Amino acid sequence: MRHRSKYLALALAPLALLTACGGSAEGQTGQSGGATADGPSGTLTVYTSEPQAKIDEVIAAYNEVNPNVEVEVFRAGTGELKTRIATEKQTGEIQADVILAADVPTFEGYVAEGDLHELNLENAGELNQDVVDAEGFYVGTRIIPTVIAYNTGLLDAAPESWAELADPAFKGKIAMPNPDVSGAAAFNTAVWLEEEALGGKWLTQLMANEPTVLESNGPVGQAVAGGTVPIGVVVDYVARELAEKGSPVALNYPTDGVPYVSQPAGIFTDAGNPAAANDFIDFLISQEGQKLAVEQSYVPVRGDVGVPEGAPELSELKLINPDLEKIAGGQVAAVEKFNSLLD
Repeated sequence: MRHRSKYLALALAPLALLTACGGSAEGQTGQSGGATADGPSGTLTVYTSEPQAKIDEVIAAYNEVNPNVEVEVFRAGTGELKTRIATEKQTGEIQADVILAADVPTFEGYVAEGDLHELNLENAGELNQDVVDAEGFYVGTRIIPTVIAYNTGLLDAAPESWAELADPAFKGKIAMPNPDVSGAAAFNTAVWLEEEALGGKWLTQLMANEPTVLESNGPVGQAVAGGTVPIGVVVDYVARELAEKGSPVALNYPTDGVPYVSQPAGIFTDAGNPAAANDFIDFLISQEGQKLAVEQSYVPVRGDVGVPEGAPELSELKLINPDLEKIAGGQVAAVEKFNSLLD
């Protein structure tokens, strides 16, 4: 499902501005605008896989402090974004300034192809450094773990580990997002295959349980909440939000390791407004931007803004931190293996 929307701040005078402090992206002016004495200005185009309601809130908050920037958003799943970007490269230039999408391997691919601009961020030093690219081309904006969600009205005992999901007792009872559409699902598949305790044997056993593969994480959560299936492999904020709305949904962070994506953000080298793009990304990781992320039920990438209600502290989770270069190199093959096991 694709959405394109436009936001224009209506404030008559600029408010307090959060701007980057010089460097590669700052101070450069493209045809869409740039940095002025009053802060960033012009048009900023963002490609994102963020849920529409959430990116709407982000843009509204950004425009409260940057009223001179008109933000245009194209929203789609990571797979569709990558297809769109590839087509634009073939026919001319990438039309976006910023990409905000699920997984590091996607960004590593763009870095290797020379498609990303180096960032210069005021707030990078305040972050969990696991989400900061060492070369400075992208930065994570939230921690999004994948969990085992379940319908509390259908299950007395829910699986607590990935290993348990391969039990034949759960045949026909599991829903998962499509890794061809969901960047998080594609990343998770590659991570599972690299985990010594899971690997190809486990994935084969899991797929023998005939999981229902839905387009993305949202439909998986809805299937669990509605009782279509009792178990869903889904990002944690989806399950948490459903529970907050009264759905009979609970979640387990798997005891054998929690894969996560960091929803990185980067600037394309074709960006028409790199100064505003850099400022926008700095806003995402600022204290204000991360407080909004927590309000949106995301686990933040900095430690001074708390966590969503009902979410554990990062220190309480057994997060899987794989070799990202290896995951990037194996993700396409991992998705192909997943699909082959569906046949």
